[in-house]
Amino acid sequence: MSVHYRTCPLCEAMCGLEVHVEGEQVQLIRPDRDDVWSKGYICPKGTTLGHLHHDPDRLRVPMVRDGDDWREVGWDEAFARCEDLLHGVLGRYGKDALTCYIGNPTAHNFSLSRYVGLYIGLAQHPVVYSAGTVDQWPKNLSCMLMYGQMWWIPAPDIRRTHYWLVLGGNPQASQGSLLACPDILGEIERIRARGGKTVVVDPRRTGTADKADEWVPIVPGTDAAFLLAVCNVLFDDGAVDLGDVADLVAGLDDVRAIASQFPPERVAAACRIPAETIRRIARELAAAPRAAVYGRIGTCNQEFGTLASWLVDVVNILSGNFDRPGGLMFGNPIAWGVSSLPDPQWANGVEIGRWRSRVRGAPEVLGQVPVSCLAEEIATPGPGQVRGLVTIAGNPVISAPDAGLLDDALATLECMISVDNYLNETTRHSHVILPGLSALEQPHFDDLITMWASRSAGNFSPAIFPVASSPGGRPAEWEILTRLGALCAGMKNVDVDVSAFDDGYFTALCEAKGIDPSVALARYDAGGPERLLDLQIRTGPFGDRYGERAGLSLQDFRDNPHGIDMGPMVPRVRELLNTPSGMIELAPPYITADVERLASRLDRSDGGLLLVSRRHLRSNNSWMHNVKVLVKGKDRCTLLIHPDDARAAGLADGKLARVSSESGSLEVAVEVSDEMMPGVVSLPHGWGHDKPGTRLSVAREHAGVNNNLLAPGRLVDPLSGNAVVNGIPVEVVPA
Repeated sequence: MSVHYRTCPLCEAMCGLEVHVEGEQVQLIRPDRDDVWSKGYICPKGTTLGHLHHDPDRLRVPMVRDGDDWREVGWDEAFARCEDLLHGVLGRYGKDALTCYIGNPTAHNFSLSRYVGLYIGLAQHPVVYSAGTVDQWPKNLSCMLMYGQMWWIPAPDIRRTHYWLVLGGNPQASQGSLLACPDILGEIERIRARGGKTVVVDPRRTGTADKADEWVPIVPGTDAAFLLAVCNVLFDDGAVDLGDVADLVAGLDDVRAIASQFPPERVAAACRIPAETIRRIARELAAAPRAAVYGRIGTCNQEFGTLASWLVDVVNILSGNFDRPGGLMFGNPIAWGVSSLPDPQWANGVEIGRWRSRVRGAPEVLGQVPVSCLAEEIATPGPGQVRGLVTIAGNPVISAPDAGLLDDALATLECMISVDNYLNETTRHSHVILPGLSALEQPHFDDLITMWASRSAGNFSPAIFPVASSPGGRPAEWEILTRLGALCAGMKNVDVDVSAFDDGYFTALCEAKGIDPSVALARYDAGGPERLLDLQIRTGPFGDRYGERAGLSLQDFRDNPHGIDMGPMVPRVRELLNTPSGMIELAPPYITADVERLASRLDRSDGGLLLVSRRHLRSNNSWMHNVKVLVKGKDRCTLLIHPDDARAAGLADGKLARVSSESGSLEVAVEVSDEMMPGVVSLPHGWGHDKPGTRLSVAREHAGVNNNLLAPGRLVDPLSGNAVVNGIPVEVVPA
């Protein structure tokens, strides 16, 4: 029996694991109590990496589809088929007919997270789609306009705060999202132990709300109104204190004027939060020694996603809790992420709507349009119609709004290539599937996630079951992406030199960090993500810059299997601020222009029921449902409904209900619970594993229903293009 130490790659908690292996079999996974980051904390998902590795349904060789039949092929044949398909589309229709979709697991993969940028650079797709426009594009946009950085997203320093206000987030299930800190529920207890308080504002009494000191129910989509009322109280009370960033803030008077229109009494009915509760929360926030406001997915994928995301940061700034310990702070990663580098296209400031989508005319935002546009771009004939698609670690047939339309559209593509480990609801439409490695077959060191981590810590995890890469053998994902990017650009397989592209990519990143590429290149015998990681560490805040100073390199992490911790968050806004004005733009005109639309919402009566999403501790979007130990037990794909709403609709616990929206309807078992506020119902996302042609034997036994069949693709936050999947009007009746 051998013991291996590694970081779980499944979410922001980044738990340290002990993986016990006998021969080629994982026998046991338990927490690494000596891990410098997680200190023995673990969630149920981390214990299942062995199940994922050994899953008989996981693809290990390329698959090519001929009609309805799949066959296993070698890598040379698979790439030859990719060349034929991609070049066929390029030759017949041109580059506008080819696009890609990038899924969430990309951010959690050692190769994909570091090389998806190289793929995009090589492929030069006119349009790129991603899960970001379902997940967090409002946060990217508000950070871009306020700080000049779309991926530097400040996170609450909950380990040192005394008052934590949580909106639309449920770390009990997510383990943190755009917030990296292990054992968040334990941190809530520690906040309470030091005399502090946690308040959760959410339509549902989540697991986090149960652990918190107070749950405040709120109508979906009204978070921005609530936050503006908090701003109103701060101004009226004379409690606005910008603290250490006072000399950096522009637009304070504009925010004051806007907030003056939203006293608590004006928003109380729309939010269904009493005015006195709003005033009390604002005053508690202002009086706390250190406070932090945190908004997550529920504040993003709603009709006022950008306003709500912006106002989370505004309240932190107004209350003097920005860029200071215990407040909202930027992470200080040991290894900078590729996404953290300033993008040259925004050197003179961001411009929205540089182009529009062909069919809907949706404006481009930060290089993307709503993912719901993809179905219509495939299905609608005419110049620029999408005929070829590359998907990277994503399952949009489950995760995208108007999922039924996309499912139908994918079946019509002339070319679809997927980098994926499973034959799932999306990849069943592919012509070629190129499988990557399991988490245990490759190294790991988190990249993007550490940009919002509560401490500057890192842990390198060598591969437990390394897969040798050789000519004609099994490539790593970074090699797959590099070759696919070149093929999308029109190159032939025979002319693609993956190593040369990698050297060029590495050289460009060296130059971006002020390092002589020839000096750095001479250090290495091989390329790939480990070489890139060494560069990220050496040129990070604690690195040795290739001998220019005393500091860290990748070797230090190899020598310290339980990780290295360089301390807590530190103030960084003066270092990171990248707006054209050099100031924190507290009132970006593009965002504040949407306040009038919010004001009109206050007088709107939705009537009926509103649908919101939810997730579970034992799920990870759509891709952990093929692990039997995670999905066994009580059915979790149920419609949560308040007892009063159930009685009014004639629904009984355990019986089927028909849930209908303007996009479709489905039948699902009812779960009556007072954890829902009246007027709001909830379905989990990531389910619907009943499609024919998949190879997900366990998931099919626990199929559930796909709540994205109810999400209208036309419903987006107009500023960011992010999907509205929370607050959807629905009708619920007995089935």
